[in-house]
Amino acid sequence: MRKIFPFLKPYRITVIAALVLMLTELVVELINPLLIAKIIDDGIMKNDINVILTWGVVMIGLSLLAFLSGIINSFYSSHVSQSFGYDVRQALFQKVQSFSFANFNIFPTSSLITRLTNDITQIQNAVFMGLRIMLRAPLLVIGGTVMALFVNWKIALSIVAAIPILLLLLIAAMKKGGKLFRAVQEKLDTVNSVMQENLAGMRLIKAFLRMQHEVKRFTKANRDLRDRTIAGLRLMEMVMPLLLLVMNASLVAILWFGSMEVREGSVQVGEVVAIINYTLRITAAFSILSFIMMVYTRASTSAGRITEVLEAEVDLIELSNVNASKKITDGKIVFNNVSFHYPHTTSPVLRDLSFTVHSGETAAVLGATGSGKTSLFQLIPRLYDVDEGMVEIDNSDIKEMKLDYLRKQIGFVPQEALLFTGSVKENIAWGKETASMEEIIESAKAAQIHETIMKLPKQYETKIGQKGVNLSGGQKQRLSIARALVRKPKLLLLDDSTSALDLKTEARLLESLQNYQCTTLIITQKISTAMEADTILLLEDGKLLVQGSHEELLNSSALYQQIYDSQFGKGRENHVQGAN
Repeated sequence: MRKIFPFLKPYRITVIAALVLMLTELVVELINPLLIAKIIDDGIMKNDINVILTWGVVMIGLSLLAFLSGIINSFYSSHVSQSFGYDVRQALFQKVQSFSFANFNIFPTSSLITRLTNDITQIQNAVFMGLRIMLRAPLLVIGGTVMALFVNWKIALSIVAAIPILLLLLIAAMKKGGKLFRAVQEKLDTVNSVMQENLAGMRLIKAFLRMQHEVKRFTKANRDLRDRTIAGLRLMEMVMPLLLLVMNASLVAILWFGSMEVREGSVQVGEVVAIINYTLRITAAFSILSFIMMVYTRASTSAGRITEVLEAEVDLIELSNVNASKKITDGKIVFNNVSFHYPHTTSPVLRDLSFTVHSGETAAVLGATGSGKTSLFQLIPRLYDVDEGMVEIDNSDIKEMKLDYLRKQIGFVPQEALLFTGSVKENIAWGKETASMEEIIESAKAAQIHETIMKLPKQYETKIGQKGVNLSGGQKQRLSIARALVRKPKLLLLDDSTSALDLKTEARLLESLQNYQCTTLIITQKISTAMEADTILLLEDGKLLVQGSHEELLNSSALYQQIYDSQFGKGRENHVQGAN
C-alpha cells in the first residue's frame, strides 16, 4: 500500500476536511449516551420536564450537526476516492505504455485489464471507506470503551475483557483472507483471459463449431472464480456471528451486574443505560470492522498487484550517453554480428547476423516460418534489444539515439493489421497526429486504398468497427500501410503486409513506394515481391544464408531456387523476367 498512498497527496486538504467531519460525527455519537443518562437520571427519574426538554434539544442539535457532517464527509470522500482512482489508473496506464515487449511476457493482457479495472476499483472503495467509516469504527471502539470506563469502570470491565478476543479473531481472519482474495483476483484474470480470447476469435469458433468447447472452458474458469470468491466471503461472514456472540455475552454481563448494582443503590439507572449504549455502539463498530476488514483485505491484495506493475523494471531504457540531436538522414541500416533470444527463453532466434541495406534501397526478407524475420524487424525500432552485436542506422548505434525520435522516423506495419475504433481518417492520422487532410489522402493513394475509401458511405469519415471488423483483410493491410506512410518515414518496415493483396495491387503499391525517400524492408513469402527489391536477405534458422539481387540468388542459392520453382515452376525465369 505504501506505493499507492502518495497518490493521495494532492488531495490532503480534502482528506483532512473529511477526517475532521468524520471525527465530528464520532464525538456526537460518544456524547449522546451521556446525555441520555442525564435525561434518565436527572429528568425522568426526578420528573423534571425542564431537564428532559433542555438536553433533548441539545441532542437534536448535535444530531443535526452529525447529519450535516456525514453528508459533507460523503461528498469529500467520494471526490477523493474517484480522483485518487483516476490518478492511479492514469499512472498505471502510462507505465504499461512504457513497457517493453519483455514486460508484456510477464504481465498477460488479461491480467493488466483486471489491474486497470477491478483492482483499482477495490482500492477506490477502500479509500472511500477509510475516509467515511474505516477510521471511525476503531475509534468508536476505543472511544466507547474509554467512555464506558469513565461512566462506571466496574460494569465496563466485561467490554475490556471481550475486545482482545475480538481483535484476535479479526487479525486471524485478515491473514487468511489476504491469501484467499489474492487467489480471487488471479481467477478473475483467468476469466478475463478466456473471455478476451473468445471475443477475438469468435469467427473462428463459429466456423469450427467449437461453441460448446468454449462454453465449457468459460464455465470452468467462471466456476473457479465463484468457488474462490465464496471461500473468501464465507470466511468473512463467519467472523460476524463470532463477534456478535462475544459482544452479546458482554451485554448480558453488563445487564446482570448492572441490575445488581442498581438494586444495591451504588449505580444509577442512567449509567447502566449509557454503558449498554456504548456496548451496542461498540458491537455495531465491530460489525462494521468485519466488513471493513474484507474491503481492506481485498484492497491490500489489489494494491500489491498494482504495485507490481508500477515497480516493474522496464529493460528498454535510454542510455545516459544518448545523443538527443542525432537524426536519421539517410536511413542506412547495418546489422553487425547480431544475436538475440527472447526473454525467459534459451534458444537464440538470431545468430551472428550481419548485413547492410543502403540508403533508399528496398530489401526483401525471405525465409521459412521461424527463421527470425519478424524478430529482425523488432530490433530496428528497439522493441527488443540485441544480446550481442550492434544495430546501426546511419553509422550510429541505435542505443545511442533518443528512443522516441528513433521510432518517429520509422513506419512500421505489423504482420497482423490492427485498426482502432474510429473513422478512416483517424486511423490513418494515428500515424501522424498533425497530419493534414492532404497528407492523409496522399498516403491513402500511395497505399492503393483511396479509391476504396471514396466508395464507403461517408468516405474518410466512415467509422471503422473494432479491429476493422467491417473491412476485408486487404483493406485493413492497405490502411495500415497508409498509416505508416503518412509520417513520411526514413525507414519503412513491412512485415508480410501485402499478403492479402492481389499481384496488380501489390505491384502498384511497390511502384508508389519509390516516390518516398526512405529505406524499405519487406518481409514476404512472394518471389514476385522479392524480384522488385534491390537486395534480398534469405534467412534460415536465425542466420543469414545469402544476400543479393534476384538474379544473383537464383544463380547461387539452391534454397532460393527451390522457393522460386515452387511458385513459378522450373524453366519459367525468362518468361517472368520478360513480363516485367
